[in-house]
Amino acid sequence: MKIGILETGLVPEELRDTFTSYPKMFEKLLGDVDPSLEFETWTVVENDFPTDINDADGWLITGSKHGVYENAPWMIRLQDFLRDAVSAQMPVFGVCFGHQILAAALGGKVVKSDKGWGVGVHEYGVAVGKSDWLSGTAETIRINAFHQDQVVELPEGATIWASSEFCPYAGLQYGDNAASIQPHPEFMRPYQEALLQARNDLIPDDAHKTAVNSLGNPISSADFAKSIVKFLTRKRVETAA
Repeated sequence: MKIGILETGLVPEELRDTFTSYPKMFEKLLGDVDPSLEFETWTVVENDFPTDINDADGWLITGSKHGVYENAPWMIRLQDFLRDAVSAQMPVFGVCFGHQILAAALGGKVVKSDKGWGVGVHEYGVAVGKSDWLSGTAETIRINAFHQDQVVELPEGATIWASSEFCPYAGLQYGDNAASIQPHPEFMRPYQEALLQARNDLIPDDAHKTAVNSLGNPISSADFAKSIVKFLTRKRVETAA
């Protein structure tokens, strides 16, 4: 099965020699679960788009430093692509910015949150009974977060499958074939530490200190990756002609 990765953001230049790219992080995370998966990346942030929604069997949208509300031309084009993929009942999964732009594409609202930065290891409650792909997920997960923006208004028909006090809409699902998560399951501790150091000037001291101190907590990313793979490899529901 081929997973198409829609790259919406680039690893900071000073970190690329060590950490390469977000698609490579996802290939490692998901490939460890299912080595038979194939991957192809389109760098949509640089206006490199698939020619068709059927260029892959399922789609994953990465994180980005950008805000959905910037409404850059590539974001508008990406929202059109995502609406087409969701309408065609293709598996679509968004992470961080991907979580936000999927919500925006389907009618939700994203803002720079007045709660400030959500960084470090965050804990989320999971409604494991909401969908079959969550059946192997624990009721509480811990995943690295790195965001200011949040979804604040849900698209019609969206359901919440993960939440926290800081981020009430941390995990969303739309029907059987589209879902997303606000934190970064692809971020392992070395990258989170490096990114916190690289972005030290952007994050308030108290939030930065709390984030650094949280990194010793165990994370659920490897286990949650099994749920992402289960979701992305689910059978496509064919629409009636």
